[in-house]
Amino acid sequence: MEPAKKLQPISAPEDQREEKKGFFAKLGSIKVGAVPLPLYVLIALVVYAAAAYESLPADMIGGFAVIMAMGILLGDIGMRIPILKDIGGPAILSLLVPSILVFFNIINTTGMDAVTQLMKTSNFLYLYISILVVGSILGMNRRVLIQGFTRMFVPLVLGTLASVCAGVLVGMLFGYDVKHTLFYIVVPIIAGGIGEGILPLSIGYADVLGQSSESFVGQLIPAAVIGNIAAIICAGILSRLGEKKPELTGKGVLVKSKGGDGITESSTINQPVEFPLMGAGLLIACSFFIIGGLGHHVLGIPGPVLMIFAAALVKCLQLMPAKMEQGAFHLYKFVSSSLTWPLMVGLGMLYIPLEDVVKIVTPSYIAVCVAVVLAMVITGYFTGKLMKMYPVDAAIVTGCHSGLGGTGDVAILSASNRMSLMPFAQVSTRIGGASTVILAILLMKILN
Repeated sequence: MEPAKKLQPISAPEDQREEKKGFFAKLGSIKVGAVPLPLYVLIALVVYAAAAYESLPADMIGGFAVIMAMGILLGDIGMRIPILKDIGGPAILSLLVPSILVFFNIINTTGMDAVTQLMKTSNFLYLYISILVVGSILGMNRRVLIQGFTRMFVPLVLGTLASVCAGVLVGMLFGYDVKHTLFYIVVPIIAGGIGEGILPLSIGYADVLGQSSESFVGQLIPAAVIGNIAAIICAGILSRLGEKKPELTGKGVLVKSKGGDGITESSTINQPVEFPLMGAGLLIACSFFIIGGLGHHVLGIPGPVLMIFAAALVKCLQLMPAKMEQGAFHLYKFVSSSLTWPLMVGLGMLYIPLEDVVKIVTPSYIAVCVAVVLAMVITGYFTGKLMKMYPVDAAIVTGCHSGLGGTGDVAILSASNRMSLMPFAQVSTRIGGASTVILAILLMKILN
């Protein structure tokens, strides 16, 4: 009995230590994105303290620290909230929450300066888009790529016509003037974003009407923002539809093809990741972006559009070594899976002006914007079905025409988990948007 009595006081502390270990093990098993919760909290506190004490670097380091800390958290929350997770919750939260924080001046100047340096001065958005466009094109099945580009224009054109008609009709039902609905609500939604659409539109409107271009920007932006949010929600719903009815979607493949899914060449997708090749992929992506910029000076065509066609031409003619295609594709996979939500945090902070939206939005205004997007997406769905395209994916690509340019493409495709459609989305946005801007300004000149 005596040995047993001596062991009793020793066992209690051991049990307590085991309980403590169990508690910390459970705490460490909880993750925010891929980061254990205790480590995430520590990192977030460090970033917050640096911003609060104005010691956060106003460069890429500080910018990445802010957007990644917020993006990982918001993306994770968006994936957990019921209903919201099925309509693009991570994309919606990553865009809107930072925009709301900026609207209420909760993010201080130090944090804003760091993100501005990353997103605008360092042009992180275009680096991201270049990597996704080039990597997804070079990793794509060549036959499917050609068929996708040739077929996507039909649902794009028909979707645009349907969206114009639907927007004007709904606007008339709510008492809006036809010209006002067309030029100030419908056209901004399908103009291709703020930089590529709203700003050229405002300059064109100012030239026709003899007013300052600044006076039009605030009138045009709200429709574009609301249309983008509606397109994100539609993409999330379409993705959910594809999960329930797999026969309706190629899960990132646009055109139905025989013998395989056609997403990537087997020689690319089945190879192990080689980090030096990913570095080469980064160089290739940057080079194609520069090629687009050079072509813009010669041909006058937007650089991103030329970048897409240059990459597609190289893929179709099989000019790129297979190892380089592999590196570009694996880099695309890394960037799309790791940096999408953080990127959208930066976009929400700098490119979603909530103040302009609040000033002009009414329920009837929102109804017109939603009608435009729904008409675009529904037309893309049924037209794609008739043209032997996967209707869900065709509808998502067509819906990108109603997004905020490159910003909208990222948000829409991420909400539907179809980043491999980025090349087609960019064509939809860039070519569709540029055509809309030109035709709208010409029509305004005729009507005035």
